[in-house]
Amino acid sequence: MRSDKHRKIQVFLAATMTLWLTLPAAGQGTGEAQRGAVTNLPLPRFVSLKASEGNVRRGPSLSHRIDWVFRHRDMPLLVTAEFGHWRRVEDREGQGGWIYYSLLSGARTVMVEADRTPLRSRPDAESQVVAEAEEGVIARLGECLPDWCRISAGGAKGWVAKDALWGVARDELRE
Repeated sequence: MRSDKHRKIQVFLAATMTLWLTLPAAGQGTGEAQRGAVTNLPLPRFVSLKASEGNVRRGPSLSHRIDWVFRHRDMPLLVTAEFGHWRRVEDREGQGGWIYYSLLSGARTVMVEADRTPLRSRPDAESQVVAEAEEGVIARLGECLPDWCRISAGGAKGWVAKDALWGVARDELRE
């Protein structure tokens, strides 16, 4: 009898948590920026993987099974939800789930979307090409203008068209 009652409580808690995680946050759809319930930081927002490996789980606890393992330090990720010490994240392909917050960093990185993406000396399509980046290269994100971002990777620095990068919002500006 006790195990049946315990099972009913677990099912109720799982259903309640699922409902809570899928409800829109306060302010969503009203023109206000959505904020994380735990950190009060904007959602969605970009972060990076601090560790060289991070388990991604089906739900926000150690009891949930591991669905995915991210294996690239500094990989940019998109945080879409928060629950306690857990963050729901996605990579550029939409793969993801829940990861423990200490595996994430606020240091901003981006991933190059196309092969042989030119890094330019200035934020101008006619400026000199100083290097080229292969698809999938992870770079540190610097200043961003409306259409260009300054990145650095492998000792090279330059300006890249924002639409050639994943890990920065299209309307994002950075100094």
